[in-house]
Amino acid sequence: MTVVLAGVGADSTNVGALAPLYDDGRFEYVPIPEKTRETTESETLGSWDLRVGDGVAADLTTRITPQPIHDGAESVAGDALESWPLHRDPNFEALTYGEHRTSGYVSRLRALEPGDVVGFYAGLRRPGGDRAHRYLIGYFTVDRAVVVGPETPPAERQAILDAHPENAHAKRARDGDLYLDKPVVIVDGREPGGLFERDPIRLSDYYVREGNERPQYYLRDEIESAWNVRAGGANMMFKPAYRCALSGSAFRDLVGIPGERSAAPDPSPERSETP
Repeated sequence: MTVVLAGVGADSTNVGALAPLYDDGRFEYVPIPEKTRETTESETLGSWDLRVGDGVAADLTTRITPQPIHDGAESVAGDALESWPLHRDPNFEALTYGEHRTSGYVSRLRALEPGDVVGFYAGLRRPGGDRAHRYLIGYFTVDRAVVVGPETPPAERQAILDAHPENAHAKRARDGDLYLDKPVVIVDGREPGGLFERDPIRLSDYYVREGNERPQYYLRDEIESAWNVRAGGANMMFKPAYRCALSGSAFRDLVGIPGERSAAPDPSPERSETP
């Protein structure tokens, strides 16, 4: 009975911009740029079609600074920008997700069991300069989770990677070696699941908390209560991994089934925000 919420998608730290949330409730999901060109992923910033209009992901920015190119000091722009590969994670079509972040991600994801849920949230910005927020953009039901790392016997490690050809971490592994030799948890998904068509669910508020001088993003109290959030903390600035003591079926009842859902009810009115 666990739901893990994972922060994903392009934002100001990796693309220099947030994906848009349109006035009619539609939105864009743009994966982060890959940290290396050494990947078998075919999708690039120039090939990733936006879901609204005729644009592509590269239209959202003019340059990126992928790591670890010269420790992030070298930027990529122009034709090189358009051909830069994406780190397509999660892959909502193949229902696969991989993670090597150690800040609560690997430990919480590896504990997922069949029937649990991994949900995905991203920063989105409305047109016209309105305040950006974190939104739940989709999820999938867990089939299983497996961990592979440098200590995994080479034959077993290669077999696991071969069994996940659509996973972004398997795509950038080379000769069975994981990128940066970090342990990776790979979550296999199954339906119900997918990317929402529209009306993502706002998870954040933006305000000055007592004892602070400046506003920051915090998990909404109403979400914390309704989804029984047990780990991850309140501050959302750095995309924490949240663990919710909630069954997969209860979560689906709250947010709806991708492709079938209407707008999920907002737990509360909009909080007045400090500019």
